[in-house]
Amino acid sequence: MDAILSLCKRRGFVFPSSEIYGGIGGFFDYGPLGCEMKRNIKDLWWKEMVQLREDIVGLDCSTIMHPKVWEASGHVAGFSDPMVDCRESGMRYRADQLFFAPVRLEGKLLGYVALLEGPDGEEEAIKSAKKRWAKELSNKNPDPILLRPVSEATEEELALIPSPATGTVGTLTPPRAFNLMFRTQVGALSDGAATAYLRPETAQGIFVNFQNVLNSSRLKVPFGIAQIGRAFRNEITPRNFLFRSREFEQMELEYFIEPDADWQTIHGQWVRERLRWYRSLGMREELLGMDVHPKEKLAHYSRACTDITFRYPFGTQELEGIAARGNYDLTCHQNCSGKPLDYFDEDSRQRYLPHVIEPSVGVDRAFLAFLCSAYAEDEMDGEKRTVLRLHPLLAPVKVAVFPLLKNRPEMVALSRKIFQNLQRRWNVSWDASGAIGRRYRRVDEIGTPFAVTVDFESLENGTVTLRFRDSGEQERLPAEELVNALQRKMDLA
Repeated sequence: MDAILSLCKRRGFVFPSSEIYGGIGGFFDYGPLGCEMKRNIKDLWWKEMVQLREDIVGLDCSTIMHPKVWEASGHVAGFSDPMVDCRESGMRYRADQLFFAPVRLEGKLLGYVALLEGPDGEEEAIKSAKKRWAKELSNKNPDPILLRPVSEATEEELALIPSPATGTVGTLTPPRAFNLMFRTQVGALSDGAATAYLRPETAQGIFVNFQNVLNSSRLKVPFGIAQIGRAFRNEITPRNFLFRSREFEQMELEYFIEPDADWQTIHGQWVRERLRWYRSLGMREELLGMDVHPKEKLAHYSRACTDITFRYPFGTQELEGIAARGNYDLTCHQNCSGKPLDYFDEDSRQRYLPHVIEPSVGVDRAFLAFLCSAYAEDEMDGEKRTVLRLHPLLAPVKVAVFPLLKNRPEMVALSRKIFQNLQRRWNVSWDASGAIGRRYRRVDEIGTPFAVTVDFESLENGTVTLRFRDSGEQERLPAEELVNALQRKMDLA
């Protein structure tokens, strides 16, 4: 993960927000390469979910909506995480991401350890125990350690758990609900009537516009409404880089179906379809997985939920959730607003509130997953190199153009002509500085799949060298055939 963080900063994928002022936790800025790659992800999702389908349309709702939207949806009353404070340091933690365990040696209780969620929790707990009870555990291992979230701790256990900030026992407060929504004021007034919220998700904008979309289109159930947009959550402890931040983008689809439709089959189809999309863009199969939520952990309105998971360097986590939400949201908004949100089925001559299947993915989580999947270190031509094996459609720069020598005007002129021609179709980079091998390494590191080099032979017969990032292999072809050749390579990738 440290290598990926360094690459993101060094090559202009992602920067800490407001860095010259010390940064601000949970916020990030996308640099020149990052914003290109992020836009590619969103464009590819939109093409797959909207443009290539006849039964799905798009929507782009405002970030701030009427506060009653969030009252109706239950966010004002219940959109919260359990929080604990350290009375001594003032640090705050999510109680379900802070873990504790009793440490025993041959059945005798030595005390408790506490640590933040991570992929090597048990190993870290043992290290912490050996550091805390060095004398007792100098040549021994403690009994097996079973970690549990602090949100499940009893009052007696909480009094014995050390703070991860200070190590002091008994300074953690009991867990309490912390609402994650950002409040703001609309207009010049500062009283309660002007209070509004930055949206914590994009889905509710789809539900409140359900009738507007129906009335302005000729869609029939089953159909979907898709949206890409920013959302905001005041995370207690934002962590793991882009994975859990306070400002992020979501790509969400609400797919409306009949109440008596075979929702389990449709839900399964969407799970398979979304997995296929990630694989089609080169995400490594061994890093993908699925997590089917057990019934006891589902939201009260949910029929089912399956997460597509990804094995990040900090552990396996949710990449995308596909939920069967019933008609809970439409029902809540219809009841609260007093406006009908039902659908009239012309074939059955019946009115009903459709049920919904919701595939939802964070753009930033997908961005990070594609980066982690593509990152590699290998050896080429006897030298170590860092390479991003990004799918050509995801790569921020598709083609790099190099004149072999920058002090040969005719070589530079031909290279510029090729560069400008390719620019009309793709995002292309130009680099005339340094040895050609060094230039190859620079574009490999940012994931550029193709490089075109103009050399002395190009001046003689009009051919150029096309190099491929992953293999380092090259082929010679006429410059006028370059566009068609590159397009074929991208289509076949």
